Amino acid sequence: MKNIVVAIDFSQITPAIITQAEALVQAFNSKLWLIHIAEPDPDFVGFKTGPQPKRDRWAQEFRREHQQIQDLAKELRQKGLDTVALLTQGSTVETILAEAKKLAADLIIVGSHGRSGIEKFFAGSVSEGILHGAHCPVLVIPASWRSPDLKSG
Repeated sequence: MKNIVVAIDFSQITPAIITQAEALVQAFNSKLWLIHIAEPDPDFVGFKTGPQPKRDRWAQEFRREHQQIQDLAKELRQKGLDTVALLTQGSTVETILAEAKKLAADLIIVGSHGRSGIEKFFAGSVSEGILHGAHCPVLVIPASWRSPDLKSG
């Protein structure tokens, strides 16, 4: 496994995803590609750019997310992992799949927020979309997953 693509959304499941990614990257001496997708604001789609305060707020959010993913990549590099951070904008599932293909990913790691029922119907499932469209194996970390405490064995 040369390339592992890890999709993160900075939610509560992100630390669990990173823990699993670290273990696999170390085991296989892989390159780690962290990817975060900033979805475009629906008001920005098309020809309208929206009022300046709204554009400023989105730009500030984009800069904050960029800094977060860069800080995470730096932390992983300090642990000796070959890590690259990517922040891009687009439709989440399609963009992750396109980036993974472009990067020749051998594995994609995503989290599952455990949505079900009506919420899943309206919001969809990123992990499900990745599973159905991926060109390589996908590891889905469930929202309920907790890292085993190896010290208390």
